[in-house]
Amino acid sequence: MKGEVIKKLNELAEDVIRKAERGENPYILIPIRGITNVIYDEKNRRIILGDKVSKRYFLNVAHAKKFMQTFLVAAFCHQLLKEGIHASLRETFYSLKRTLPGSKENTFDTQDESDPIIVDLEVTLDLLREQLHLNADARGRLVGDVIIKDRGDTIDCSKLGSGGWFIPSNVEDIEFKNINAEFVLVVEKVGAFERLHEDKFWQKHKCILISTVGQPARGCRRLIQRLAYEFGLPIYVFVDADSYGFYIYSVIKYGSMSLAHISDRLGTHTAKFIGLTISDIDKYGLQNFTIKANELDIKRAQELLKYKWFQSPEWQKEIKLMIERKVKAELEALASKGLRYVSDVYLPTKIKNKEFLD
Repeated sequence: MKGEVIKKLNELAEDVIRKAERGENPYILIPIRGITNVIYDEKNRRIILGDKVSKRYFLNVAHAKKFMQTFLVAAFCHQLLKEGIHASLRETFYSLKRTLPGSKENTFDTQDESDPIIVDLEVTLDLLREQLHLNADARGRLVGDVIIKDRGDTIDCSKLGSGGWFIPSNVEDIEFKNINAEFVLVVEKVGAFERLHEDKFWQKHKCILISTVGQPARGCRRLIQRLAYEFGLPIYVFVDADSYGFYIYSVIKYGSMSLAHISDRLGTHTAKFIGLTISDIDKYGLQNFTIKANELDIKRAQELLKYKWFQSPEWQKEIKLMIERKVKAELEALASKGLRYVSDVYLPTKIKNKEFLD
């Protein structure tokens, strides 16, 4: 795979050189990542980029700096791949920041300049930035009867104490040596993950337990997709009953608008929503353990109502219930029924009865 990535970087440079040799103004074709070019692919059930592209020219005052920055990042990635090492986004910025000779102009002034250029390169080459050996902050935890190999180290994810395995930002080279699980339970919050881990839910129900630690990072989303597509494991998503929890589920399932260009590698269209729902508040007697939804919660819920991937009658009902009642509920509300209620009753019942939203 590394050879294919290097080939794409070389072809990008060679195309620009050929244009210059023909006396043309060299340019790079970059797909537009704005909201106007984001569409929902109903057939494949994912958010994708449309066909709109822009041209970034070398001989254009408005484009020249970004043109230079694009190739600085490309050359840096080429070097990383050749040397077989990785760099963080912050390291990339500092490695490339310098003042151009004979001027007061910097290649990059802040990381806010370099990060979008990395995404431009990613979308132009149709690669994950992790394949370019660029890593972001790691976020996410996993526990289960799984043995993996990570950079030469064999790791048994069932024997890592209370913390579990911390999911790295780059999971492309993770090798799964053995998986003994029937499904994956993806939990939004660390507290709920630790409750389920302490109760040995993953052991009793033969599953892999993952915490996204809030909004899922790319590495976590990619790992979830690999478990689903490479090993055929069902994915059940367990998040708060609020507009942000619902959106976390949709990001895992359909991808996100900001990363629509790689939804095919980050989205898991087979994922199902197991809870918590607004309807669960009545069903499980949680009325005294809800939180009043604020204006931002309601506004976000109203936005979700309009998304094409939330148009099923079941989802419309749940979102409208939240708006009408102006309430939300956290996963921890289930602790009002007993600390082990979520492990012993709520989740096993939902799974047994296949009470999912799709």
